[in-house]
Amino acid sequence: MRIRELFLATILLSFTISAIAQTDTIISKSRQKKDFLKICILPVSLIAGGILISNSNFEKSFQEDVGNVVGNDFSTTVDNYTRYVPIVELYAADVMGVKAKNHWFDQAKNLTLSIVITDFITFKLKNHIYKTRPNGSSDGQSFPSAHTSSAFTNATILFEEFKGTSPLLAYSGYVFATTTGGLRIMNNAHWLSDVLVGAGIGILVTEVIYFFDPIIKWNPFEKTKNVTLIPEVDNDQYGFYLCIRLKSF
Repeated sequence: MRIRELFLATILLSFTISAIAQTDTIISKSRQKKDFLKICILPVSLIAGGILISNSNFEKSFQEDVGNVVGNDFSTTVDNYTRYVPIVELYAADVMGVKAKNHWFDQAKNLTLSIVITDFITFKLKNHIYKTRPNGSSDGQSFPSAHTSSAFTNATILFEEFKGTSPLLAYSGYVFATTTGGLRIMNNAHWLSDVLVGAGIGILVTEVIYFFDPIIKWNPFEKTKNVTLIPEVDNDQYGFYLCIRLKSF
């Protein structure tokens, strides 16, 4: 029953946010509604699809097929690192001077908000919806996948920052995010639905943050270009690295 309730809550949340978005005076109402609904289509579809197949025979059969292909003893820790590759790409591109959509502070601000909100939603759902992992682990933390939600949050940040100036770089983050989700399934740590919902949450939260960014625009370092704050996330701990770029002489 909780899965069905979550499905209804997701639909309700989408309509609620859409209604709030229409009050924005910066963008025309008709264009704003169209743009907001457009960015919601993919993530809401992923979330809805994941909820519908959760605990289904299809999902169980899919997991068995994956195990038969890669082997039931398949194990790798690569997925612990691939989820962070888009962030490495983001700041490496900044250092190399690739033109981004936003100033470094706005990047850090949006990244931090997206990570914190995504983690909050993901772990709240994990604790509320007790779902056993495919490997039989009794922690009940299978749904949704935190690795995947984190990976797609980072990938969407990279996409939003460089989609207008470097499309290849922008889309590359999704390759690593998809790889992360795939490896979670191959590791027998998550079901397909866990990964789909995790991806949807990561994309939706980040897209909403960027959609409202013009409204909550705040940048005390707007004229500072040689200093960068890099968010650090380690389980329940959050912090920042300060990066100073020295001018060449």
